[in-house]
Amino acid sequence: MSQVVTEKTTEETRLWNGAVLDASGLQDSLFSPESDNSLYFTYSGQSNTLEVRDLTYQVNVASQVPWFEQLAQFKIPWRSHSSKDACDLGIQNLSFKVRSGQMLAIIGSSGCGRASLLDVITGRDHGGKMKSGQIWINGQPSTPQLMRKCVAHVRQHDQLLPNLTVRETLSFIAQIRLPRSFSQAQRDKRVEDVIAELRLRQCANTRVGNTYVRGVSGGERRRVSIGVQLLWNPGILILDEPTSGLDSFTAHNLVRTLSRLAKGNRLVLISLHQPRSDIFRLFDLVLLMTSGTPLYLGAAQHMVQYFTEIGYPCPRYSNPADFYVDLTSIDRRSKEQEMATMEKARSLAALFLEKVRGFDDFLWKAETKEADMVPYAVSRTLPQDTDCRTAARMPGVMQQFTTLIRRQISNDFRDLPTLLIHGAEACLMSLIIGFLYYGHDAKPLSFTDTSALLFMIGALIPFNVILDVVSKCHSERSMLYYELEDGLYTAGPYFFAKVLGELPEHCAYVIIYGMPIYWLTNLRPVPELFLLHFLLVWLVVFCCRAMALAASALLPTFHMSSFFCNALYNSFYLTAGFMINLGNMWAVPAWISNLSFLHWCFAGLMQIQFNGYPYTVQIGNLTLSVPGDKMVTTMDLNSHPLYAIYLIVIGISCGFLFLYYLSLKFIKQKSIQDW
Repeated sequence: MSQVVTEKTTEETRLWNGAVLDASGLQDSLFSPESDNSLYFTYSGQSNTLEVRDLTYQVNVASQVPWFEQLAQFKIPWRSHSSKDACDLGIQNLSFKVRSGQMLAIIGSSGCGRASLLDVITGRDHGGKMKSGQIWINGQPSTPQLMRKCVAHVRQHDQLLPNLTVRETLSFIAQIRLPRSFSQAQRDKRVEDVIAELRLRQCANTRVGNTYVRGVSGGERRRVSIGVQLLWNPGILILDEPTSGLDSFTAHNLVRTLSRLAKGNRLVLISLHQPRSDIFRLFDLVLLMTSGTPLYLGAAQHMVQYFTEIGYPCPRYSNPADFYVDLTSIDRRSKEQEMATMEKARSLAALFLEKVRGFDDFLWKAETKEADMVPYAVSRTLPQDTDCRTAARMPGVMQQFTTLIRRQISNDFRDLPTLLIHGAEACLMSLIIGFLYYGHDAKPLSFTDTSALLFMIGALIPFNVILDVVSKCHSERSMLYYELEDGLYTAGPYFFAKVLGELPEHCAYVIIYGMPIYWLTNLRPVPELFLLHFLLVWLVVFCCRAMALAASALLPTFHMSSFFCNALYNSFYLTAGFMINLGNMWAVPAWISNLSFLHWCFAGLMQIQFNGYPYTVQIGNLTLSVPGDKMVTTMDLNSHPLYAIYLIVIGISCGFLFLYYLSLKFIKQKSIQDW
């Protein structure tokens, strides 16, 4: 009887495999517009091996929750991190070995340990600890230096500048990622090779785009992210959920591309949830996990046979990935179901470990001659290309800076709708204030009116800069975090590129705002005074921009950064010396006013307008001529000379910029989706 059942299940397995193979010709014609055998860009180094030995990894669950969310729940972050209840085993006794030419797919239900495994392999296990085991790359224990030399990591979310084209995105990365020994012609050729390899020729001159900017499709954008990592020709390519958010057709084409990259002498490791059957067929090896333990590791084409032999045949016309992921998932709808499914998973894991015991590659092999041949690339000699991660010298900080500033200016100035809105905002505010104070030639403004005008000029427009800078910085925060983690550049070049790259927009913004308002309000028509007035407004707006940059790098979310900036700005606004005389403030507001760039701006503008200029004051029928500097002194705004005010504003700006640099240098620029 058992022999009949075995023959029946074996026949079902053969029928399923045969049906898939019969459909392969039709799907190949549907999904590959170009010849799938064309390899424009192969890995020219030696074959690579990635080996995981007896890995047990403990995840600190509390560390996965951002510290600000724990504070919102009235929890102390460092205490919750040290709690024993916060730790859980993410991976248990996992071993596998993958070689160049193979694509290993890690599949399983949510919480099975896929993300933890990729974090450990790539050395980004910030929220856990290896309890035992080792990771070996090419026979050497894995180190951060070896990881950066051999492994490229493509994250789940695409983080690209939306206003650059595909070719420009890759070209800018090539400038800072390829060695100095590469000529410009070689860099351009590498970019074109990657574009051809990833089938991006038809959209090479199209903007990358994002949710708000029209650009390439989701699948093309994902291939651009792969191309960014492929530029330096890595031997090992690791991808986290590469098909998430893509339709079935696009996902299939993407995995075909990854399969072709593996055939180019690369080792490809991807994590997926439940791939379709046509995608599953493209895998060389499959690792099925649940609760951090392996339930199957072997050739994808033999997974059905393995589970059939242990009593779990895949129903005809069912997707093996769907069926076996559902079979091994932990059902947490009730305590009884959870215990039962966990016990079944433990028994399947123990059975698999028993079957692969003694194999050096930890792969299950079917008992047929054909099954013994697991595809992988043998070591071969290819036309040698410059190895980007060996002894070659990488671009220096000056080349990093020039590339980053060109990239930022190109991206910012192509966002024409945003630029036009900012320009219209500055112009509109200037005209509104200007027309409010326009037409007082016959009757000069009173001292109170003029001081209110000068305070508004220096205090209103910087506030609009805050949200713009904070929003832009947080939209780029994930990309900055990934690029710093990958070692594309250091904090210094990015800092100078960010600060100086925004100067053209900053200058245009202040010119549009500052020039009309000065002449419409009929302030003193002296060229020297106008230049001093304009320079002080320019410095104050720049200081506000520096404050927003520092807050954006210091705090992890847009809401926290904007709240911090608004609170700080309002404190500076109220202690600027217009709402209340500086001499009437008690100690704490007076101390804050010394740090308030709005206070120093107001004092400087008042001195420019009134010092050395007699001001006419009319009291009833009596007209008095009062020296302007006396009136400024009555408001306690004449305590420092004008040149000192400029130096103080510059010093405050430098303080914010220094805080910005320290935040970039020592605080990981994680966004909310990276926790």
